Amino acid sequence: MPRRWLMLTLGTGAQTAACAFVYGIPYLAAELRSTEHLTLTQVGVLVACPTLGLVLALVGWGAAADRYGERVVIASGLGLATALLAAAYTADGMVTLGILLALAGVGGASVYSASGRLVMGWFSAEERGLAMGIRQTSTPLGMGLAALSMPPLAAAYGVGGAMAFLAGLCGVIALLIALYAADPPRAATGGETEPGTGNPYRGSATLWRIHGAGALLVIPQFTAGAFALVMLVDVRGWSAVHAGQLIAGAQVLGALSRVAAGRWSDRVGSRLRPMRQLALTTAAVVAACALTAAFPSPLTDLALVVAVGITASTNGLSFTATAERAGPAWSGRALGVHNTGQNLAAALAPPLVGALITATGYWPAFATAAGLACAAAVIVPVTA
Repeated sequence: MPRRWLMLTLGTGAQTAACAFVYGIPYLAAELRSTEHLTLTQVGVLVACPTLGLVLALVGWGAAADRYGERVVIASGLGLATALLAAAYTADGMVTLGILLALAGVGGASVYSASGRLVMGWFSAEERGLAMGIRQTSTPLGMGLAALSMPPLAAAYGVGGAMAFLAGLCGVIALLIALYAADPPRAATGGETEPGTGNPYRGSATLWRIHGAGALLVIPQFTAGAFALVMLVDVRGWSAVHAGQLIAGAQVLGALSRVAAGRWSDRVGSRLRPMRQLALTTAAVVAACALTAAFPSPLTDLALVVAVGITASTNGLSFTATAERAGPAWSGRALGVHNTGQNLAAALAPPLVGALITATGYWPAFATAAGLACAAAVIVPVTA
C-alpha cells in the first residue's frame, strides 16, 4: 500500500474512533431515560459533555501538531481518551460520567486537530478533496458504529459496558498510530491559493466565513443525527435497537455523500461552490423532515434517513477549504479554530434542540435547523 493511503487509513481510523465516543452518547438515550430516569434535556446535556471538552482543547492540540507533528499528538491524545473512558466503566452517577466524558473529549480533540493535517500533507491538491472526503467519512462511520453498538451493549451490560467498548476501540487505534503513522513532509502541503507563512486571518474574512458556514451546518447535521433515533421511537413507535440499525444505515449514506462531495470538488476545482449547493440541499431535506414530523407516516422514516445522509456531506469540503486557505504553516491552528466552531455548535445543539423539542415538538426543531442551513449557504464565500 502506498504510504499516503496508509496514512489516510490511519487518520480515518483515528477519527472514527474519536467520533464514536464524542458523538455516540445520543444512542444511549433510551437506556439513560429508562434506567437513570433522565429527561430529554438532561440527556442532551450529557451528550454535550464530550464535545465541550473537545472545544476547549482543539486550538491547543492544533498548535502542538504544527510544532511537534501529527503522530505524537494523535497517539497521546487517544491514549488519554482511552484511560478516561475506561474510568467511566465504573463511574458512579451521571455527574461523574459527564466529567469523565468531557475530559475524554479533551483527549479526543487531538485527533480532530491533527488527523486532517496528516491527510492533507500526504496528498496533492488534485487528490485532496477525495482524500479529505474519505477522511471525513469517519464522522458518520463513527456515529454509525455507535448506533449499532451502543443500544445492545447498554441493554446487556449497562452504560458502563458501552464505555468499556469505546475505551478498547480508542486504545487499539492509539497503538496503531504510535506504531505506523508518519508525519508528512512539511513542504508537501501547499494551498490552492499558495498562501505564505503569514497569518491567513489578517486582512481577509474568507476563513472566518468558512468557519461560520461550517458551524451553522453542524446544527442540522446534529438535529438529524442526535434526534432521529428518539424521533423514530417517540413518533413512529420503533424500538431503540431497530431504530439504531436504521440510523446506522443512514450514516453509511452520510459517509458516501462526503466521498462524493470531495470528488466533486476535485473535478470542479472548488470546495466552496459545491458546499453552497449542498447547504441548500440540506435545507430542503431537513425542511421535509419537519413536514413529515408534523404529519407522521412512513415518509418520516425515509426523510430522516436522507437527512442523516445529506447533512453530513459538507464537512469534508469546509475542512479542506480551511486547510488550503491557511497553508502549511497555519493549517493545524486553522483546523483547530474550524473544529472549535463546529464542535461548539455540536455541543450546544443537543441540549438546545432537546429543550426545543420538549417545549414545542419535533417539527419546529427541524424547521429551525433548515433555516440555519439556508443562512450557511448565504455565508459561504464562493468568490474566494
